[in-house]
Amino acid sequence: MITETIGIVGMGAMGRGIAEVAAARGYDTILVKATPGELDKPRRAIAESLGRAVKKGKMTAEHLDATLGRLLLTHDLEALSGCSLVIESVVEDLAAKRALFRELEPRVAPACVLASNTSSLPISALADALKLPVRFLGLHFFSPVPAMRLVEIATSQRTYPNAVEYAQKFVERLGKTPVMVGDSSGYIVNRLLVPYLLDGIRALEQRVAPAASIDLAMKLGCGHPMGPLALADAIGLDVVYAMAKALHAGLNDRRYSPPALLRRLVLNGHLGKKSTVGLFDYSVDPIVENPALWPAESFGTGA
Repeated sequence: MITETIGIVGMGAMGRGIAEVAAARGYDTILVKATPGELDKPRRAIAESLGRAVKKGKMTAEHLDATLGRLLLTHDLEALSGCSLVIESVVEDLAAKRALFRELEPRVAPACVLASNTSSLPISALADALKLPVRFLGLHFFSPVPAMRLVEIATSQRTYPNAVEYAQKFVERLGKTPVMVGDSSGYIVNRLLVPYLLDGIRALEQRVAPAASIDLAMKLGCGHPMGPLALADAIGLDVVYAMAKALHAGLNDRRYSPPALLRRLVLNGHLGKKSTVGLFDYSVDPIVENPALWPAESFGTGA
């Protein structure tokens, strides 16, 4: 039986997912909301996700109840004082994350391992905000967290080996596979994935084909389970945009430059599935291409 307490800061989809999996695997789990707002909605989202697992036969109703019983949702960073590990999962912004770690560090024990779920920011740049950077590393989970088995573990030159060992065992206890990566922007997956997503959006922007055709071509032509546009919507266009900007700045490579279409959608609040409209419109069934992308016109004619 696991007796350790794990903390997660940030109640977005990633933070909720990490908390759900940790609690389901037996960890007492404290989930802290990093922004103002009520706690009932994220609590319901976690309960609904667990409920779907029960319906699929992956979890019993008793296990669901026990998992929820191990979850504490709060606004108070002080609640993390007894944690063995705290994972930050807030907005993908270097200044915001560094400010959070400055607040968080004095509230946890010196032996507590601190981690970031960043997908694109260098670990060393985040570690600079800490007085004890030796206990800091990256734990990059993938969405949806309950289903995705990979976790990228990134360290700086200052990270102690015992912090790495603890992180590896934690990931394995969650039933996931840890992969060690270097301290570089994007690690492995996003360094390769983001240009693919951006190229899909550029193909749509250049009227190569309608959105559904681009996704279908990549599914059938490359054997991908999901096309790049639907995947971008599932991740969140704001997240894709933030990753692209961070990678473009960190790597100085034009492949990561966000397309104008992506910028426009994000500025208009069309963020993907979470806002019901992104590259596709999810408010209708079956889903269709977002009608606000541009006026109807022919594809493949250069018009």
